[in-house]
Amino acid sequence: MKKQQKNRIYRTITVILLVTTLLASLTACKGNSGINSVETEPGEFNKEGLPIVDKPVTLKVLTVRWVSMGDSFTENQWLKDLEKNTNVKIEWQVMSSNDWSERKSIMLASGTLPDIILGSQTFGDADIVNNLSLFRPLDDYIEHNMPNLKAAMEETPEMKKISTFPDGKIYSLPARLPSRPKSSRQPVINKTWLDKLGLKVPDTIDDLYNVLKAFKEQDPNGNGKQDEIPFIELSNDLISPFGIADLNNNFMVVKDGNAVYYPISEEYKEGLKWESKLFKDGLLDKEVFTQDETMRSAKFLNPDAPIVGFSYQWTPDAMFGKWSDQYVTIPPIAGPDGKRYTVGNPYGMNLERNELLITTSCKYPEIAARWADQFYTNEASIQNFWGAIGTVIKKNDNGTYTLMDPPTGTSADAWYWEQSLRDFGPKYVSPAFEKTIFLNPKTGDGLKLQLDKLGSDYTTPPFPNVMYTAEEFQELPTLTTDIDSYVNTMRAQFIISGDIDEQWDDYVKQLRGMGLEKMVKIRTDAFSRYMGVE
Repeated sequence: MKKQQKNRIYRTITVILLVTTLLASLTACKGNSGINSVETEPGEFNKEGLPIVDKPVTLKVLTVRWVSMGDSFTENQWLKDLEKNTNVKIEWQVMSSNDWSERKSIMLASGTLPDIILGSQTFGDADIVNNLSLFRPLDDYIEHNMPNLKAAMEETPEMKKISTFPDGKIYSLPARLPSRPKSSRQPVINKTWLDKLGLKVPDTIDDLYNVLKAFKEQDPNGNGKQDEIPFIELSNDLISPFGIADLNNNFMVVKDGNAVYYPISEEYKEGLKWESKLFKDGLLDKEVFTQDETMRSAKFLNPDAPIVGFSYQWTPDAMFGKWSDQYVTIPPIAGPDGKRYTVGNPYGMNLERNELLITTSCKYPEIAARWADQFYTNEASIQNFWGAIGTVIKKNDNGTYTLMDPPTGTSADAWYWEQSLRDFGPKYVSPAFEKTIFLNPKTGDGLKLQLDKLGSDYTTPPFPNVMYTAEEFQELPTLTTDIDSYVNTMRAQFIISGDIDEQWDDYVKQLRGMGLEKMVKIRTDAFSRYMGVE
């Protein structure tokens, strides 16, 4: 037998063994009780009220957790009560993100899935669109078996928009997270330096330029060295004062209700000139094009003295370590047109899709749908985002809710991930109910909401999280890989050389020759479908 034939046979055997091993592990996966579940025929199914079935039924639910998080969330008291109240027993299959990519490919190739897939980190758009036969359309179940979700979609229509696939059907369920801000990263500046130099908080890009120049030249950290880095990173935030608020990093914005590819716009061109000026005058980090995240983080945390003057961050304490108390979040910087723009979403950065799918392997889809619908009440949602009432959340006599302080030595965010599904899984918290939730304004989610007041009024609708067809998913990667790479390369070249006007026409011509019109048409077609959902 030839060596190539042997290799092919060995590879085939290896794949078969991997598939067999994965399917065996899923079949043998134990529930919370540690006892293998036995599938039973459902007892009487109740279309309303609880329990959902009179005789217990077991559903297999697969989710993925980050490497260090484990499955402690399954001990959430609300989830345990849900089993008792619904008679739907859950056999959790908790996978690690560490090796999920390989396992996912094997699972999709085999076509054998558990009853329910939970969490948007498990299967993404392309996984679902390219394997639609493995997932049940959920429109009829939403209409007839899911009154909580149906009401949520009526109150927040964007939930239906983001969940509708190109064929007009809904295959995956959405979430609206509680207490999320409207703004993403906001300008953060070293207030100690401003005070030492007698400078005001910058209001316009001209003000910001003058402040950064003073930071560079006047030794505000007082160590006798010119080691200050006025601005450390190159991001979309830096050109946001020019009306470019790109939340999803796909080079698309919405202007006057239309989807626009901004890297060939006049606003972007002017933003490049602004960045080039900062670089030429030494106000951008000289290593901005060569440093990695580790190098950048080390500069934020410089042990001897703070050396970063200005940045864009989620909260000031997110990056600056022991120097955090020197930094404050400030209002958005006004651009050349006198207006302010903040990267974010005026509807709130709280909508997600693909949070739950019911597979065609599920024998009891009506039961699975009614089970999933229990997650779409306000109280269920906050308990699956932070932790159970009585454990993480205190329910007050006046109908309000207060988050408890985490155990000593544990951060609030780590505690929430340990106690709940956190960002993942179906949930809906109504805007009215959010007003009854009280968070600590000095840390975590509560601090971000306080800082959000500075920028939330200046957010504009971003290019939405649109859905693409299988054919579009085949074409987009090739187009975006080449085009995005060229745009990023030329941004660096423009900033360094400053020859933006001289090279602009050739730059645009090159993009058009790379298939720009085709790529933009795919994105705008998807945008039109999204906007057309009713």
